[in-house]
Amino acid sequence: MNPSSADLAVLLGRLTLEEKVRVLTGQDFWSTHPLPGIGLRSMVLSDGPSGVRGPVWDERDPSLNLPSATALSSSWDVEVAHRYGVVSALEARRKDVDVVLGPTINLHRSPLGGRHFEAFSEDPVLTADLAAAYVAGVQELGVGATPKHYVANDFETDRFTADVEVSERALREVYLLAFEKAVSESKAWLVMSAYNSINGATATENDLLETPLNTDWGFDGVVVSDWTAVRSVESAKYSQDLAMPGPVGAWGDALVDAVRAGEVEEEAIDRKVLRLLALAARVGALEGYEKPAEVPQVDGVAFARTAAAEGSVLLRNAGELPWSAVSQVAVIGHNARDARTQGGGSATVIPPSVVSPLDGLRAALPDAEVTYSVGAVVQEGVAELPLSTMVNPETGQPGARVRFLDAEGAELFVEDRLSSALVYLGGNAPVARTKIFEFHTSYTPAGSGSVLLGFASVGRGRIFADGKLLREDVAVPVGTDLGAALLSPPSISAPLEVTAGQAVDVRVEFELPERGGELGNAMSITVGVEPDRSNPQALIDEAVAAAAAAEVAVVVVGTNSKVESEGYDRSSLALPGHQDDLVRAVAAANPRTVVVVNAGSPVLLPWRGEVAALLVTYFGGQEYGNALADVLLGVVEPGGRLPTTWPREEADVPVIDVTPRDGIVRYDEGVHIGYRAWLTAGTGPAFAFGHGLGYTTWELTDLRAVDPSSVALTVRNTGDRAGKHVVQVYAERPSTTVDRPARWLAGFAVVRLAAGEAREITVQLHNHTFEHWDNGWTTEPGTFTLRAGSSVTDLPLACPIEIR
Repeated sequence: MNPSSADLAVLLGRLTLEEKVRVLTGQDFWSTHPLPGIGLRSMVLSDGPSGVRGPVWDERDPSLNLPSATALSSSWDVEVAHRYGVVSALEARRKDVDVVLGPTINLHRSPLGGRHFEAFSEDPVLTADLAAAYVAGVQELGVGATPKHYVANDFETDRFTADVEVSERALREVYLLAFEKAVSESKAWLVMSAYNSINGATATENDLLETPLNTDWGFDGVVVSDWTAVRSVESAKYSQDLAMPGPVGAWGDALVDAVRAGEVEEEAIDRKVLRLLALAARVGALEGYEKPAEVPQVDGVAFARTAAAEGSVLLRNAGELPWSAVSQVAVIGHNARDARTQGGGSATVIPPSVVSPLDGLRAALPDAEVTYSVGAVVQEGVAELPLSTMVNPETGQPGARVRFLDAEGAELFVEDRLSSALVYLGGNAPVARTKIFEFHTSYTPAGSGSVLLGFASVGRGRIFADGKLLREDVAVPVGTDLGAALLSPPSISAPLEVTAGQAVDVRVEFELPERGGELGNAMSITVGVEPDRSNPQALIDEAVAAAAAAEVAVVVVGTNSKVESEGYDRSSLALPGHQDDLVRAVAAANPRTVVVVNAGSPVLLPWRGEVAALLVTYFGGQEYGNALADVLLGVVEPGGRLPTTWPREEADVPVIDVTPRDGIVRYDEGVHIGYRAWLTAGTGPAFAFGHGLGYTTWELTDLRAVDPSSVALTVRNTGDRAGKHVVQVYAERPSTTVDRPARWLAGFAVVRLAAGEAREITVQLHNHTFEHWDNGWTTEPGTFTLRAGSSVTDLPLACPIEIR
């Protein structure tokens, strides 16, 4: 419900300056200050965007884990994106969350970007359309959506301090374009400002917060900072509305003093407060306003399974898929058993359960012989202990006892946990007052031999087994990014001989350093076991033997949390460990080898021509294994098309640098990123933007331009089963005086047809398709060419259009 400006102005008039300023900084890590005197309750914000964690990071309060954003974008389907938003809003309402901190719509400028799993695409039009649908789905249920990170935060290295030098034209046509539709059409209630600077001004103190966001796009919502991104009172002079987290921040009393001294206009404060009150009304946090009472009944788990299949991209299929009947399947790969269902960092949610590829195939093939071999180690560092191996020594129930102690050893806080991977960001644990953190469990290993028992955190810790000190050491963070240090910390471990079925008393003591500021009450620690990397060839040999004895082999390769995570960029596009050697060896042993890629963004696939089928599933959410089985067995089609170009070699990538030089990342390529840069360079990738196969065949005919906003064409399913096709329309300008891309996405549409069915469809073109930025949106009169097809390089149809 949209509030009346007059009503909000009345409430504003009842507030003192101190009250106004107070509500502009969070009251804690995840919520805003209430003002009971005017009927304003606290609003809860929560990380997403592939699920809604809520205000605590706790396995005892699990969340639905949806497929990653790259899986969603690979669907190329705005209806799927809308349902994704609806499911996210339902989850938010279940957890009493008012604002979802997503979607992430920064662009895949370079495949080395460490957080690309959380963003949509290298193309701004595809990103914009999906983001707008996601935002609309969230907000129609009375939950705020937050497109982020505004703007040009397309890398992680030195993200707190880096300055992006980018032309006005590239900003408007590429990076801002990705945000525009979510604001101008879906009316996003919030936008999150980024850490980085843009052309010399940090994002929270940047004129871009006003123009184009407010002046051109009509934004009337709240600009919330990324956590700790507001660094000074100066930012209050800009269109930055809410500083998170709290209660400590750069504003507070200093901002009150600045207003009284005339350094900041009180009118600027009033505008921010009015926007915050409007947000509160929209999410039902202001007296007299309520969230929509009626909500759709949607099975979130079923949707997670559907979305994972819709976003799975079949890159190669030499007649292998779908399987009709198989009796012996060799499942191979670390990620087949310990799948990555989401990326690392603040986007993490804790699902109630996860279906791995191994689980999914065994469930789908109850009468088949399904074997498992690890093949190659992918995990780096300590992995949490399975709950089935832990017993709380105090309760005798599964889990562990956790204690927070002061300097004298007195208990400040005690809790019983069901996980050995613990993150404290918000909640009641007194992290800031704690000197010693203690984790205690009885661990019963499943196998015998030597294990590397340890912890992952930052600081000094001690590892005890059956009362004996195994190791005391300091884990030092890599780099300076606070998010990476907190959510992807280094590991310390020590060897321990164990016997299967024989319990070991495990205790870890960890010294908490004194810290202040917004992250003073935050910590993370994982207690667990590091992988055994002592004999990689033996693992490959075991997998090869299993593959040779099986009818078909499925190798699940992928990345780990040290490769793709918030806080740092990737150093290589190669798969970690010995996975390339594994695939080649298995493919040589079994010609019916299917490779599944469990990675959030592009990786190198040097053996791609040696396997029978190649399927990219990204981080598939909690129903990953079931969705994979559905696709392999032909229950559903792989519905995805690539939203980002996949290279043959890292050296071929035309735009790859993500490392600041003298504090600056220069976007010198201008508007030529992604497939645009590949076309300009003239280098062929492994798999082009938009590529993806299904289980049927298609014919496109009769392309014609209806008007400058749409084209029409006929689509026919020429195969023997129903299927999905993504029709893609690109624009070109054969003769031009403007430095344009060779080709750019103009529009797209999903078509689902029965076998033999044909339909004429209309594809809407983006409103800036024929425009370029030159101190304003400008049209170069003349003839453009529109091309239609199945990828940026597979465009059999063309028609001219005259633009005046």
